[in-house]
Amino acid sequence: MATPELGLRERKKLKTRQLIAETARALFTERGFEAVTVAEIARTADVSEKTVFNYFPTKEDLVYWRLESFEAELLAAIRDRAPGESALGAFARFILVPRGLLAQGDRAEQLAGIARMIESSPALLAREQQVFARYTAALAAVLAEETGADPDDPEPWVAATAMIGVHRALVARSRSRVVAGARNPELADDLRERGRRAVALIEGGLTGYAVKPS
Repeated sequence: MATPELGLRERKKLKTRQLIAETARALFTERGFEAVTVAEIARTADVSEKTVFNYFPTKEDLVYWRLESFEAELLAAIRDRAPGESALGAFARFILVPRGLLAQGDRAEQLAGIARMIESSPALLAREQQVFARYTAALAAVLAEETGADPDDPEPWVAATAMIGVHRALVARSRSRVVAGARNPELADDLRERGRRAVALIEGGLTGYAVKPS
């Protein structure tokens, strides 16, 4: 099904959101997350502070705002997998595809700047852990619903934790490798191979779990 075309109002809002986020990213990567204020971002983007907070409730959201769509896409890949495919199989197909700046061969320096910024910010690293925890809880809920697990059944949580653990490990490797100078296509190839190996490591225990009925 085709995605409905955005109206004029929605396009303007999206354009403003992207302008604010890109302005913040440039300032953060140049001077560090903690050194830049929301007021400065607003002035540089030529908007009010209120407008910034209307689009991004917290300063950390200026960095991680795209992760909500990532979560939605990940959960959709699990829910919409073909009959007979395991949750792990659908997860692997989704997670091994390069996305965002990693999929753009000419954005390596920008990606490296963002990686250094996050690594140097305790606030961003803490927020990232919250995001991973949210991913795990959301995926566990999907698996529990599909399998009819009891609310206190540990199996959905074990499966979700293992799968999101692969994602976390690949994020960490991507960050360290790009800061060390790795670039595409070698970087993307390395992450795909490491991802396949990580999935294979848990596959023996999860391969028969949450297989969708035909």
